[in-house]
Amino acid sequence: MAEFAPLPPPVDRVTEAQYLCTSAELTERGQAIVFDVRMWNAPARAFALRFDDKVVAYINRCAHVPTEMDWQAGQFLDMDKRWILCSIHGAAYEPADGRCVGGPCGQGRLMPIVTDERDGEVYWYPSKDIQPVAFDDDVPPAPPGAAAPESPS
Repeated sequence: MAEFAPLPPPVDRVTEAQYLCTSAELTERGQAIVFDVRMWNAPARAFALRFDDKVVAYINRCAHVPTEMDWQAGQFLDMDKRWILCSIHGAAYEPADGRCVGGPCGQGRLMPIVTDERDGEVYWYPSKDIQPVAFDDDVPPAPPGAAAPESPS
């Protein structure tokens, strides 16, 4: 009878607040902060911006065609800085709630990410579908000037 290695314990989903940026980095209707997440366990991009003095965040994916929307890195608002605009087909979204207000996105809406702003800092909260990117922190970075470890022989 073959023996199998025991399965690793299940990975708990992260639910605590994730630091995003300082409040000052998000200017009213200015450039968004773009950040990496895992959506449905696959890599995805997200963005946060300040609109009407509130921080909002969404997955960077158009409801019409699942493609990133910024026309330049971190630029999501139209020329009048009124709507979030998809650079591919011109779908327009209400920044306050992510719902489609024009173009080919129909009744769709952007996937929101819960944010919180406190003590001059902005945080986002993971959900069942959206998780932070896991980094391999088992190996601490080598101090500057340290020699690389030798490979085992």
